Amino acid sequence: MTLHLIDYVVLALYFGFVLGIGWFLRKNVKSSSDFLTSGHSLPLWITSLAFLAANMGALEMIGMCGSGAKYGMMTSHFYWVGAIPAMLFVGVFMMPFYYGSKARSVPEYLKLRFDEKTRGFNAITFAIMTIFSSGISMYALGILLQAIFGWSFTFSVLASAGIVLAYTYLGGLSSAIYNEVLQFFLIVAGFAPLAILSVHKAGGWDGIASRLSPKMTQSWQHIAKAGDNPMGVEIIGLIMGLGFVLSFGYWCTNYLVVQRAMAARNMTDARNTPIVGAFPKMFIPFVVIVPGIAAAALASMSVGYALPLKNGNPDYDKVLFSLMAQFYPSGMLGVGLTALVASFMSGMAGNVTAFNTVWTYDIYQSYIRKHAPDEHYLWMGRMATIFGTGLSIGAAYLAQSFNNMMDFLQLIFGFVNAPLFATFLLGMFWKRSTGHGAFAGLVSGTAAAAVTYGLTEAEGKGGWMGAQYHFPSSMAQNFWVAIAAFGCCLVVTTIVSLATKAKPDAELVGLVYSVTPRQTEEAEWYRRPATLAIVASVICIALNFVFF
Repeated sequence: MTLHLIDYVVLALYFGFVLGIGWFLRKNVKSSSDFLTSGHSLPLWITSLAFLAANMGALEMIGMCGSGAKYGMMTSHFYWVGAIPAMLFVGVFMMPFYYGSKARSVPEYLKLRFDEKTRGFNAITFAIMTIFSSGISMYALGILLQAIFGWSFTFSVLASAGIVLAYTYLGGLSSAIYNEVLQFFLIVAGFAPLAILSVHKAGGWDGIASRLSPKMTQSWQHIAKAGDNPMGVEIIGLIMGLGFVLSFGYWCTNYLVVQRAMAARNMTDARNTPIVGAFPKMFIPFVVIVPGIAAAALASMSVGYALPLKNGNPDYDKVLFSLMAQFYPSGMLGVGLTALVASFMSGMAGNVTAFNTVWTYDIYQSYIRKHAPDEHYLWMGRMATIFGTGLSIGAAYLAQSFNNMMDFLQLIFGFVNAPLFATFLLGMFWKRSTGHGAFAGLVSGTAAAAVTYGLTEAEGKGGWMGAQYHFPSSMAQNFWVAIAAFGCCLVVTTIVSLATKAKPDAELVGLVYSVTPRQTEEAEWYRRPATLAIVASVICIALNFVFF
């Protein structure tokens, strides 16, 4: 990959721009609320694009392109099954409780609904998850800068961490959100041409289909049995593991994305944030997955392209880089690289801003220093930004042991988000669930994930308790880890809740669906969450049929 002056200029302009956003917004940061929650002041178009872009870091760009080459069109399930339904659900049903409760974070909602120990456990596990997620983005950007400039991996990670730290330290959540919006437009400009060029070189979609097995170009027709498709997952694992547990666990309970909706200026905008974001989300597979599928087809042709290798095996994390080197000329290469850098840095910033909020409000203020002045919590939020970035650097090295970052990230979600979704599902829609039940369920669900991972093995990972079952892929293993965590948490929470005393209805108003009065919709019919959700559902179902 050879860069020219114009490519360096594009990259330099981007770095200057993101730092300038942080510098410009710093004057608006006058309290801990301004720094950590944006003061609930952002318009819908900003929050909806940020809600979408917060998920478009290393996972989306490198991970999904690599998964396209590894698993084919089945990777689209991470969008049309594993994202859109959950995004619509959180907007229509769950956001009224998040936003209406005035909680500053997801763990704080758990305190209001259940008790302090449930909030504390979730805050700690979520903080750990954000560190790992941020580390994955750092790892991705590290190998990119290493490939471009020839820098060492360590220097590449430190350089990227330093820039993210600078603009999040200055502008807080608002700085991260505005940079996420910039990132979204850069991604479209940087990768839509790559999809067009790679598919055209492979002979169009018909050419790709003629060179690859139908299992790589169809999404639903080969999932009756795990051995019939490249992902190694059957329909129950797909629907329950990805479509329900992992998907709803991520989009409905992950404070990283929920935080963007909670920054909206009113309830209607907060509810519409994930729903409006679902519309562009449906079409992202054509930008990030299709190039990976085209790469698999090109590798079978005599056109001078081959999948990158690592220790003799395909290195799916570098498929996107190899395509850019193959197809992009000077100038366009700079735009594509800038889009990659933007997505990785945005992924880091999103996780760091979620971490500093949960650390400051849900751990530090709750357990370490309860009654300090607001200026002190603003200071602590900035300090959390610094040491959260430092911990993420360590996590970047752990990500090196996986050949596909998507596999690693889904495993983390299985440990944290899967049991948490069971807790929220019972907490918001079953008033009989109790704090003792929620805490016992979360602990047992996380333990169930660890035991399942320890008793199973896939691609040389897991099995630390003695592998009793071998999955055909790490992704299939991740799905069942999530199912076990969710199921265990659901059962244990229900049993313990029935054996313990529930809160009176008066304390659950605004927190539980059945005891909260329905609010009259004030927005025009075409701006109402239910209307927009129905339209999005129809489009999503149609896409599934087209690529059935």
